[in-house]
Amino acid sequence: MQENHFKTEQHKELHKELHREFYLTCEKYFIFELLTIAAGMMGLYTYNLRGGVFSNAQTGNIVKMAMAIGSGEIKEGFYYFIPFTAYILGTIISEILPEKVRHSHFIRWDTLLVGIEIITLFILGFVPLTWPDQIAQIVISFLCSMQFNTFRQAEGIPMATTFITNHVRQIGISLARIIRHHEQEAEARKKATKHARIILAFFIGGTFMTFACNYFGEKSIWLAIAPLTLCFIFLLRSDLIYEKAMLDLKPHGH
Repeated sequence: MQENHFKTEQHKELHKELHREFYLTCEKYFIFELLTIAAGMMGLYTYNLRGGVFSNAQTGNIVKMAMAIGSGEIKEGFYYFIPFTAYILGTIISEILPEKVRHSHFIRWDTLLVGIEIITLFILGFVPLTWPDQIAQIVISFLCSMQFNTFRQAEGIPMATTFITNHVRQIGISLARIIRHHEQEAEARKKATKHARIILAFFIGGTFMTFACNYFGEKSIWLAIAPLTLCFIFLLRSDLIYEKAMLDLKPHGH
């Protein structure tokens, strides 16, 4: 009995050691770039066509709420509370569901979430611009919240896929290290470049979506399905083939 317990403990330690050195497909940097492109598209979609709110992040909405209420426009102020509430709900759901999906031993929650995003955005493209903007605001805020809470680290580096404020901060930190600690220059440059590429991905997504909104209206949201579909293919292939024996392994940061 003690021997079996010893082997079990050895197995656990080996499992932890391998996890430190190995990154799942859902943690790969290119996956985060694809997700960030899609998030940039979703954020600009709701801002350009669905009521002028930022559904991919909530700082801008809180700022607008404060401005409206401070100006005495109470009703308009609470209008921005809608995507804010949806964002909180998305976080709650993305904390509860992953464990249930993981126990199914079929696919990862990360993969399932991207599939849900694809289907939801496809349906959303059929919702006319004449319908209440809150529909799109709630849907996209909900999706972005789950995406942000699910994809947390890219190859060991904490990253956000739905907004870029922290990436700007990390670039500043890296540049400071280059100036102050020359022995860390190579690593700092590497991190700064990765964060800069995430910012660029968000910018590219937002630029293309703004252009598409002018021509395709509500159906422009389908543009965000392209990077998500690429992402889904890579994730699903890994779940079913390359990482099938690792479905119980949690991504770093969880």
